[in-house]
Amino acid sequence: MISRKSILAFSCCGAIALGVAACGGSSDDTSSTSGGSSASGLSGAVRADGSSTVGPLTQAVAEKFSESNPDVDVTVGQAGTGGGFEKFCVGETDINDASREIEPEEAAICKKHDIPYEGIQVANDALTVVVNPANPNDCLSVDQLAQIWGPDDPASSWSDVTGADSSFSASIDRFGPGTTSGTFDFFTGAINGEEGVQTKEYNNVGENDNQTVTGVEGSEGGIGYFGFSYYEENAQNLKALEVKNPDTGKCVAPSAETVQDGSYAPLGRPLFIYPNTDEVTKDPLKGFVSYYVDNVNSIAPDVGFITLTDQQLSKSQSTAKSIGG
Repeated sequence: MISRKSILAFSCCGAIALGVAACGGSSDDTSSTSGGSSASGLSGAVRADGSSTVGPLTQAVAEKFSESNPDVDVTVGQAGTGGGFEKFCVGETDINDASREIEPEEAAICKKHDIPYEGIQVANDALTVVVNPANPNDCLSVDQLAQIWGPDDPASSWSDVTGADSSFSASIDRFGPGTTSGTFDFFTGAINGEEGVQTKEYNNVGENDNQTVTGVEGSEGGIGYFGFSYYEENAQNLKALEVKNPDTGKCVAPSAETVQDGSYAPLGRPLFIYPNTDEVTKDPLKGFVSYYVDNVNSIAPDVGFITLTDQQLSKSQSTAKSIGG
């Protein structure tokens, strides 16, 4: 399995192998990928940005794509889904990685600037709630999670959460993404009933989900949430909570199987790329998007992502083909 840390190290420090180094980085945390052994005739640049959840998958696809397309420079930033759409909808990028669907106000900005787009699902995700391994609680309901993450008078200790293990009285220490994150939007909508509504009493890690890992690991009462791939990368140091399905009442663990069969509700979700459909009719973007959807199911498991079902994959490939001209 190719780890997330390996991807980041490779894309930041592989100046010789990739041809373009990103060790210095930029304020957008953008990495650059080119290089390989056999030329395809494609050349130019592809600019992607957006979700920190989807970004590592796009980076992994870009690295594989570069093996046969050494003259195509693919940059992958992680400004967050919302931050990425701010760039995409004014024409600064070719693709936006997104952990949620585009919002109406974002669509209006794209329309204003004549940026056409199409959402293509590239993976599935089990948005995972993690706690410190010392926490005796194994499963929480949506209502219990709302008691912790809700906007009004959230629980300050674990013993304050109705129905939780009363023997555990550690203070609740929350870690979560910033407000431009698609993960923030999805979680707040699913748990608190309104997108973007959440307590401000939490450690805002922005787009750096690794801070959630270290924060929860270092706090007995710590709790956080992020994409399933981050949990898989750090499963030895964190405990993933099961979530009680509101319809069946059963506690369901996050996994590929429970996301694909729909039982991990309400925190199972699709992950997307949004290419500019004017630009995707041209190479190299056309070639990259085609490569992405044709190969994503073979690449995704190596970086901790949940693959598309056959039906989802067929739809994504059909969409990519229809907009690619």
